[in-house]
Amino acid sequence: MALADSARGAPGGGGGGVSKEPASLFPEIIELNVGGQVYVTRHSTLTAVPDSLLWTMFRQKTPRELPRDSKGRYFVDRDGFLFRYILDYLRDLNLVLPDYFPEKCRLQREAQFFQLHDLCARLAPAAVSKENSVSEDTCASDPDEGALPCSTAAAAAAAESSRRRRSGYITVGYRGSYTIGRDIQTDAKFRRVARITVCGKTSLAKEVFGDTLNESRDPDRPPERYTSRYYLKFTFLEQAFDRLTEAGFHMVACSSTGTCAYVSNDPGEDKIWTSYTEYVFCRD
Repeated sequence: MALADSARGAPGGGGGGVSKEPASLFPEIIELNVGGQVYVTRHSTLTAVPDSLLWTMFRQKTPRELPRDSKGRYFVDRDGFLFRYILDYLRDLNLVLPDYFPEKCRLQREAQFFQLHDLCARLAPAAVSKENSVSEDTCASDPDEGALPCSTAAAAAAAESSRRRRSGYITVGYRGSYTIGRDIQTDAKFRRVARITVCGKTSLAKEVFGDTLNESRDPDRPPERYTSRYYLKFTFLEQAFDRLTEAGFHMVACSSTGTCAYVSNDPGEDKIWTSYTEYVFCRD
């Protein structure tokens, strides 16, 4: 079930007369570069929460005071992946997170940085587990109906939920290149890993890799659909293996192919080979 909160009404104006606000020095449409991710939004969205960091930046400062990137976009050195949820919250003061969202603690830290105190409170563990506490109260109110104790029922529900979400496969693949010299006894020299791709169910991929997952080639893919177009923002297989292991996956299969991509007419030059390798991971 997605985590959602109803938007609270924005605080109304004071009882006195309506004060005329000064004209903004910023355009209505603003481009942001947040940690390398580009966002386009309205000035009114960024200033929706008074006294927040973005409100201070775009209401209390001038355009010349704010840092910009090489293309003139306002630059914020924060997590570009998680900023999409910050921006969604600012649009209507609503918090809606996808199923199996593993980055609540990191998102709460981003909310603290942007001084969004209400959002930070909603992401607190007590607020997130409010629905669970309601079910526990219901269980405690009927102790004589043969139901399991609350702690047992909650543990069973958590185990069942964990069982449902844990099953699945993720395939990690990469293309690399290496050279072999004239003397085939010489060790091969690996040149580079071009890109690590991720194939599998979208919700599983996001759960395991979080903000290290690049979704630009297949954006807005529904959680229960499969994709083969995601790739990782790093190029070290060990990092991918560590994340999969921490998430409870284990390797069940591996395959690799290699082809000669470049052969020079000069017998003294090295041959360049390309390879493609896939690792299949499973979580039962």
